[in-house]
Amino acid sequence: MVEETIQEKSKSGKNFDDFTLDELDLIEDEEDEKIVLEYRQKRIAELKELASKSKFGSVVEISAQDYVNEVNKAGNDIYVVLHLFKQGIPLCALINKHLADLARKYPTTKFLKSISTTCIPNYPDKNLPTLFVYFEGQMKSQMVGPPAFRYADISLDELEWMLGKTGAIETDIKEDPRPRPKDMLFSGLKGSKNVDYLRDEDADDW
Repeated sequence: MVEETIQEKSKSGKNFDDFTLDELDLIEDEEDEKIVLEYRQKRIAELKELASKSKFGSVVEISAQDYVNEVNKAGNDIYVVLHLFKQGIPLCALINKHLADLARKYPTTKFLKSISTTCIPNYPDKNLPTLFVYFEGQMKSQMVGPPAFRYADISLDELEWMLGKTGAIETDIKEDPRPRPKDMLFSGLKGSKNVDYLRDEDADDW
């Protein structure tokens, strides 16, 4: 109700969800002061809640002894992403690099890593890398082995999209960012006289 009223009264037509607190202060003289004040208080409460959740921001390495406290007791409304890895496996190194970037981008999600056999004795190397996704201590998703990560060339955007599908992060990437094989073919044939013919021939395949 507050949002509807204030947007009706706004002369700029700008969505009030996009206003900063400073911008809300500037328009208090032009808009209904009571409505703007209520909206400002609502925004402050939202920012405080976000700040209270934004307490991670990095990938923390844990041992088996840390597992219960760091994963099972992570807290209410907390997603945990745990990477099982080993040194010397290139794909594990790539996933660790991507997770470090994602941890900074999504500080409300708890990102952890653990050497596989330290966390789970005798865990097979063929299953690496492995990602486990937990919510409030319960496993929600798992990605196991190179096929789950498209082998050796998974991009940061692809991993972000995959984790977004599990609910662990709220990403704007809603579709698989990897080009489809036929899109790559057409890109390679750009400028060829046969490209339109190939598109027409394959139109029914999708």
